[in-house]
Amino acid sequence: MLAVNPTAAFGRHAPAGDEAASCLREAGLDVVVLRRDSMDALREAVDEALRADADALVVVGGDGMVHLGVNSLSGTGLPLGIVPVGTGNDVARMLGLPLQDVVGSCARVVSALADGGRVLDAGRITTGGRTMWFAGAVSAGFDAAVNERANSWRWPRGALRYTLAMLRELGSFRAINYTVTADGAASTEGAMLISVANAQSIGGGMRIVPEAAPDDGLLDLFIVRPLSRLALLAVFPKVFSGRHTSHPAVEIRRVRSVRLAAENVVAYADGERIGLLPLDIEVVPGALRVLA
Repeated sequence: MLAVNPTAAFGRHAPAGDEAASCLREAGLDVVVLRRDSMDALREAVDEALRADADALVVVGGDGMVHLGVNSLSGTGLPLGIVPVGTGNDVARMLGLPLQDVVGSCARVVSALADGGRVLDAGRITTGGRTMWFAGAVSAGFDAAVNERANSWRWPRGALRYTLAMLRELGSFRAINYTVTADGAASTEGAMLISVANAQSIGGGMRIVPEAAPDDGLLDLFIVRPLSRLALLAVFPKVFSGRHTSHPAVEIRRVRSVRLAAENVVAYADGERIGLLPLDIEVVPGALRVLA
């Protein structure tokens, strides 16, 4: 089954779904293509198709489509393939998949189908009686505020959009008081941002936790304590190379479960808006099989 987001990367790669379907069919696979006008409708169509005994799900798009696939497949044993033609593509980057390369990505899918693919951990979020999954990271704080601003823009495209949104957000952002309960131990943290990550990067290549491993049975809790605007601007460029980790305001620790609480703070998971804190987050080892 092939699920296509026609608005990935603002339509620049609208033909990617047809190209992916052709590539997979040429490899001898039986492909059913699903397209809908909204993500909610597409999610319902995917879930219905999975109940009809599909063997695998391949998504065409960015991290939003990966998020859809992860939430449909985690815990089922069915594999997820990714053709990354979106804006961020952080999960695909974690897996070493070729970005913006439909033919190359489909070749990886076909090869992984033959050998069974790779088993990863997944993060499970519980909030307000709902349960959701993520493969990349949950963000709450400055980075989520940047995401909120960037998602409201139609231009520019790619990583530059997040950089410009960050510069705009700096003008009004203030440190947040969080209550963080990590593996049962609670603390009050003043912080600019907090992320709980299974993958190394967010926001199209910002390597917040460069040593994270998606199959170690742990999540990486990333905290940036209060900084001045100038200090944050000095640290920010280092995030793309992963050289920020030695800064005294940065803390990274490995955990199995985290509860995040703060007033009026929005959280994002894999670039998708989840809603206001509090959130309960836990790792589920081996919950997701990927065709990579």
